[in-house]
Amino acid sequence: MMNYDEIMKRLRDSQHDLNAVVTFYEDVVLQAEQAKNKVLKGMPIVLKDNVSTKGVKTTASCKLLNNYVPVFNATIVDKLQESGAVILAKTAMDELAMGGTGLTAYTGPTKNPYDATRISGGSSSGSAALVGAHLVDVAIGSDTGDSVRKPASYCGVVGFKPTYGRISRYGVVAYASSLDHVGIFSNTVAQSAELLSVLQGRDDKDLTSLMSPVEDLSDLSLDLKGKTIGIIKEIQEAKSDNALKLQFNDFLKQLEAQGAMIKEVSLDRQLLEQMYAVYYIVANCEATANHASLDGIRFGERVNADSYQEIMTKTRTQGFGELLKRRFVIGAYGLDDVHQEEVFQKAQKIRRLIVEAYDKALSEVDIVLTLASDTVAPKATELKNHQSLDEMISENHLVLDNFAGYPSITIPLGFDEGLPFGINLAARKLEDKKVLAFASAFEKLIAFSELEKGVNPWIMK
Repeated sequence: MMNYDEIMKRLRDSQHDLNAVVTFYEDVVLQAEQAKNKVLKGMPIVLKDNVSTKGVKTTASCKLLNNYVPVFNATIVDKLQESGAVILAKTAMDELAMGGTGLTAYTGPTKNPYDATRISGGSSSGSAALVGAHLVDVAIGSDTGDSVRKPASYCGVVGFKPTYGRISRYGVVAYASSLDHVGIFSNTVAQSAELLSVLQGRDDKDLTSLMSPVEDLSDLSLDLKGKTIGIIKEIQEAKSDNALKLQFNDFLKQLEAQGAMIKEVSLDRQLLEQMYAVYYIVANCEATANHASLDGIRFGERVNADSYQEIMTKTRTQGFGELLKRRFVIGAYGLDDVHQEEVFQKAQKIRRLIVEAYDKALSEVDIVLTLASDTVAPKATELKNHQSLDEMISENHLVLDNFAGYPSITIPLGFDEGLPFGINLAARKLEDKKVLAFASAFEKLIAFSELEKGVNPWIMK
């Protein structure tokens, strides 16, 4: 039987180095007793702190929600516990999931497990860092633009976002409802498949959840011979780090040696240049609507004042970080009746054009394969405020799979100067098993668990 006391001690001790946890569970031993003889056999797991947990504080790393204790579980929490998972902690995240750095939580920045001066990525920063440090094997995150898959690349782990609606989002604090996905971090592809087997399925509490039959994920075996792997020409050309591109190209040669065919596909460069702007408008307009209730009256840690209007103004001013305030201003502008057609609706139309072009490219291949990030995790002090058009494409292309709702997985490929980086695989709607099977086959070729033994400081401790 697992020594949960030792696991919790290591988790608590890691706070000094990683700052990845917001709230620790106090009933771990009781959960473990109840998990006996169930499917997941007491699997230790942590949850991003935007997942509603009955009787356990759920802050979404936002100061305004510091006092929020839900009276219900998210559907995924019930499924995990019914299947024998043991929840250890709620993990830090960018505030209300708005961000990609892991630096904006009200509890302070999450550190990268390989180098504390570098970001873990976000918004699912704490979950990625804890799996990267091998303090847990699996964790739950959420992914609106790349918030599971980019941190997975930075922290050297598997980050999987299934088809939109494959996993219920009931009880997960929303960011942008048309883009949000529940995602899974793990140290192996098989562990992600095991969790998806438990979490997938229709949930009438979430009307966006799929009616499609659940998939049997017990067998992920795949022969790469004769399979066609697509490389998106414009994304590959936009990548700037030659060290990462060199290793990526070497891996393509490995795939060809296995009998796979590498095919270049193309997307309209003008559409790719619009990806981030479209995402920024759609996501922030939806977020502004979703979070209108965070006002100190209906929800939130109230700042008292003489009138309701003043209470709301002061509560939101003191309860939200600067990044959120900017995004809410943009969202409110885009939703205003005067601007909605020119801003929000136009962004939605361009999103549709992007999805149609992406779907056409995917129809020509079995999967598409890209570098998950343009670089290894950057230092927190060296983040750029502005990006060139090439950087906009190379750093934000994973949002394609949120626009389309397609399954997408990042797996670690290698290291550059002692820091991990990953590749991303994606396929069309409902092809989750295909993505997992390809990722599993690639994982065997890469053997990352052997590569990290001499590099990951948490393994060497």
